[in-house]
Amino acid sequence: MDHGNFTASVGQEQVQSTDFDQYVEENGKKYRVPYRIIKKAVFNDVSRKELVDIPHAARLQYRLMLLDPILKARVDFTKGRIIVLYNPKTANNNKEKMGLDDLIDVLSAQGIHPDRNSIEDTDYDYYHDFYSYAYQPASIREHPPYAYTEDEWKRMKPEWEAGMKENEAKKIEKFHAYQQQYLIDHPDVAGKIVEGWTPPPEQKNKSTFGRLFGSKKKPNGEKGFWFHGI
Repeated sequence: MDHGNFTASVGQEQVQSTDFDQYVEENGKKYRVPYRIIKKAVFNDVSRKELVDIPHAARLQYRLMLLDPILKARVDFTKGRIIVLYNPKTANNNKEKMGLDDLIDVLSAQGIHPDRNSIEDTDYDYYHDFYSYAYQPASIREHPPYAYTEDEWKRMKPEWEAGMKENEAKKIEKFHAYQQQYLIDHPDVAGKIVEGWTPPPEQKNKSTFGRLFGSKKKPNGEKGFWFHGI
C-alpha cells in the first residue's frame, strides 16, 4: 500500500445537466438534494494482506473520502470488505463523477487489487436511503427492544406509547408547577419577566435573603435565619 501523499488521477469529470432539478418537495416544503440515483460498490473478499492492518485500512478509508465523487466509504479490515457510495458517470446531477473502473484504479494505486467477480455494483437511491435516513432518525430507530421479537414488540408498542405520552404529560405538569412556585418564591424576578405579576400577600414582606434562604424561628422565640442544607 502506498504510504505517501494521495494524489490519484481517476478521470473525474463534471457533467452539467441543464434538466436536473436539485429540489424535492415533501409535506409542502422544498429541500435541496444534490443527488438522486447514485451507485453503491461493495468489494468482497479483499485480501487482508493487502489491507495490512486496521490502521492502514482506516487511512485507506480516509483517502477514498478525499475524492469528490465519493460520498461515503467504509473499509472493514476484519471482514475484508470495502463499501463505497460514489457518483457514477451515468448519474443526472451537476457533481463530479467517476466510473467503477476509475474506482478500481484508485484502489490499485493504494495496493488493493479486488477481484472483479467479487464486486457488487448496484443502484443506490441517495434521497430515500441516504438523505432521508440521516434527517429522519426517529424512523430508522424503529426496532424491537433487546430480547423481544417483532411480534412481541407490536403487541407491546401501543401500551408503551400510551405510557410514554402519560409520562410526558406528567413531566410538563410538574415543570409548570415548578414555574409557578418559582414565581411565588422570587417575586422580584417574576415582576421583570411576567407583566402585571404581583406576589401573593405572604411573600410581599419577605426580603430577598429570606426568599432565597428561608427563615426559621428559634425555640425561644428569637428571630433568626435558616440556611437550607445545614
